[in-house]
Amino acid sequence: MEAKAVLELFSRYDAYLEGHFRLTSGLHSPHYFQCARVLQHPEAAEKLGQALGAQVKKALGGALPDAVLSPAMGGLIIGHELGRYFRCRAIFVERQDGVMTLRRFNLSPGEKVVVVEDVVTTGGSLSEAVQVARSLGANVLGIACLVDRTGGAHLEMGLTSLVKANVVTYPPDNCPLCREGLPLVKPGSRNV
Repeated sequence: MEAKAVLELFSRYDAYLEGHFRLTSGLHSPHYFQCARVLQHPEAAEKLGQALGAQVKKALGGALPDAVLSPAMGGLIIGHELGRYFRCRAIFVERQDGVMTLRRFNLSPGEKVVVVEDVVTTGGSLSEAVQVARSLGANVLGIACLVDRTGGAHLEMGLTSLVKANVVTYPPDNCPLCREGLPLVKPGSRNV
């Protein structure tokens, strides 16, 4: 699936928003990818999962994961679809007392894991999920997302994505949208 087709799918489900948004990273942006609006439709989620799975498989050179690990909430559905693609477990980490943890599942030392998120801007949640997996002795094969908003920022590992979006972001203390008085919307899953 080409990036253009992915963006058309986002547009069809009103999942690419314009306005003044506070991202999960804390940064502000005039654009927001609301993946949940696309992923709520099983047929769209399956298409995206299959397309991302093919990209990840190629990036891994044929290596297969034992599990797909996602940060809750954003990565849950695409993580499930990636698990379906690889025919492996789809598990998630979640915050407990502000710390990302694997509460409901187990990972054994040596298990091969792919970590997936819906949208990545700074890579914070993705990095936390990788650290949880490694702390349990898992072998993280790769990281992936639907939409890469990092702008090429360095992450510890190469990031596989369906779309590379060069969308502008601003620190909250230097945001022209705030200065214009545009209402700030926080559509993500984590309070920042």
